Amino acid sequence: QVELVESGGGLVQAGGSLRLACAASGTTFSINLIGWYRQTPGQQRELVATITNDGKTAYADSVKGRFTISSDNAKNTVQLQMGSLKPEDTAVYFCYAIVKFQTPQTFQWWGQGTQVTVSS
Repeated sequence: QVELVESGGGLVQAGGSLRLACAASGTTFSINLIGWYRQTPGQQRELVATITNDGKTAYADSVKGRFTISSDNAKNTVQLQMGSLKPEDTAVYFCYAIVKFQTPQTFQWWGQGTQVTVSS
């Protein structure tokens, strides 16, 4: 079992910044990829940014140049620095990870989500 715990959401004005963090905990696991998705009511969950265990990043086009993802493999944490926030960034942000235990099989895990609200 793995637990992903997010922190750092909140309310910010348009143009402002927020930093999200996610910590993964559990026993005998390794992370292949970790990152963030977001979801608004009535919409599908969408990718925001991910980072692999060897540092490769991927971003949604809508956040490129404004958001930066980083991770600490030793601590099993990931951060999302969000800048130049827009009202359309308002969503519940979910931490997401692809993990392995003691076999090659991989599993997907999700955090509980943290609300980010950007006011205009």
